[in-house]
Amino acid sequence: MELLSKLTILADAAKYDAACTSSGARRGHRDGMIGCTSSSVMGCCHTFSADGRCVTLLKVLLSNDCSYDCKYCVNRRTNDTPRATFDARELAELTVGFYRRNYIEGLFLSSAVIGSPDRTTELMIRALSLLRGEYRFNGYIHAKAIPGTSAELVTRLGLLADRLSVNIELPSEASLKSLAPNKTKGAILTPMRQIRDQVIESKAELVKYRSAPRFAPAGQSTQLIVGATRESDRHILNLTESLYSKYHLKRVFYSAYVPVVENTLLPSLDTKPPLLREHRLYQADWLLRFYGFRASELLDESQPDFDPRLDPKCCWALRHPDFFPVEVGKADYEALLRVPGIGVLSAKRILIARRAGPLHAEDLRKLGVVMKRAQYFLTCQGRLASPLRLSLAGVASNLMAVERLLLPQEEGEQLSLFDRAVS
Repeated sequence: MELLSKLTILADAAKYDAACTSSGARRGHRDGMIGCTSSSVMGCCHTFSADGRCVTLLKVLLSNDCSYDCKYCVNRRTNDTPRATFDARELAELTVGFYRRNYIEGLFLSSAVIGSPDRTTELMIRALSLLRGEYRFNGYIHAKAIPGTSAELVTRLGLLADRLSVNIELPSEASLKSLAPNKTKGAILTPMRQIRDQVIESKAELVKYRSAPRFAPAGQSTQLIVGATRESDRHILNLTESLYSKYHLKRVFYSAYVPVVENTLLPSLDTKPPLLREHRLYQADWLLRFYGFRASELLDESQPDFDPRLDPKCCWALRHPDFFPVEVGKADYEALLRVPGIGVLSAKRILIARRAGPLHAEDLRKLGVVMKRAQYFLTCQGRLASPLRLSLAGVASNLMAVERLLLPQEEGEQLSLFDRAVS
C-alpha cells in the first residue's frame, strides 16, 4: 500500500481521539536536532500550549488493524473498514518530512491493538526511537499508552514521549464490560498509576541531576466518551475529580460520541453527537481546575445533569443566592472567582486595580468582567451593579438569553473550551 493511502486511512481513524494537547513540554533547541516544543494538511490537528499558542501536530494511528472488538469503535475487529499499518521508518520519515515543510510542530501517536498491548507498544517504541535517535527529532511527542502494557515498556515509551495518555473511554466499569469486553478497569488504571509515580520520581531526580532522563515531562491525560452510555454528568464529573486528585492528570478530555457503528447497545446512527453536553462538561472541568469548585457543588442527586440552557457557573450562582451579592471592593480572590462573568484574569485585575481606589461598574468592564452576567451578582461600594432589581427567575431568564446568543448553531463543529473562555 502506498504511503499516501496509509496516511489517509490512519489520519482519518485518529480523528475520534480528542485527548490531544501539547501544554507543559519544554524541550529547547539542541545542536544537531530539529524541532522545539517552545515555538491544513491531512493528518494535522490544532491544539494549544500552556501559554495559549496554537500548535499543529501530526495526528495519526500507527495502525487501525485492531484485535479488540470494542462495540463503539470504528476500528473494531468485526467492522468492515480499510486497514493499514505504518512501518516504523515510514512514520519517522513522514513526521520529519512534515516538520521540515513547516506543516507540524510535533506528533500525536496512538494505535489500535495489534495482537497484544505489548506488541503494539514495542512497535510504537521502535518508531519513536528512530525519530528521536536517527532523525534527531526534538519536537513534541504525545504517545498513547495501551491499557495492559507491561511496566517496562511503559517506562521506555515515557522516556521517548513528552506526554503519555491512557484513555479510559467509558465512564464506568459496567459500560466497559458491555461495550469493551477486552478492556478492564484494572488494566487502564495500572499504567496511569505507574506514569504518575514515574513522573514524580523523574522530577525528583532532575533536582539532583540536571542530565537525568526525563520521563513524560508534560505529564499524562485521558479521554472520556460522552453519550455512548447512560452515565450522568454527575458520575462523569466525580470521576474526573477523582482522576485529577489521585493520578495528577494534566487534562481530562471529553469526546461527544459520534455514532459510526450500528449496535443495539449504542445510540442509533441518526442520533446527533451531544456537543452541547460535551461543552458543559468542559466548562465544569475548568471550574474544578482553576476556580476552586468541587464536583459535589456543581451537581448532586437532585440535579445529576447540567442544564443545557446555562453554563455551570451561572447555575451554581442561581442555586446559592445567599452567597451574593459580592462586594468588589472587599471580596477575596476565591469569592470573586465564584461570580459569573469574572474569570481568573479579571479577578486578579480587580485585586490590583482596587488598590488605587474604589471601582465602579464601568471600571469592571475595562478589567475584562463580562457584565452581562456579573451585574446581577456584584455590588460596587454597596450599590448593585445591575440597573434593575430582578427576581431570581428574571435573572435566570436574562442569563439564558445571553447564553443563546453565545452558543454556536446546531451544525457547528465539536466544541472546545478554547472556542470561548469560561468566566
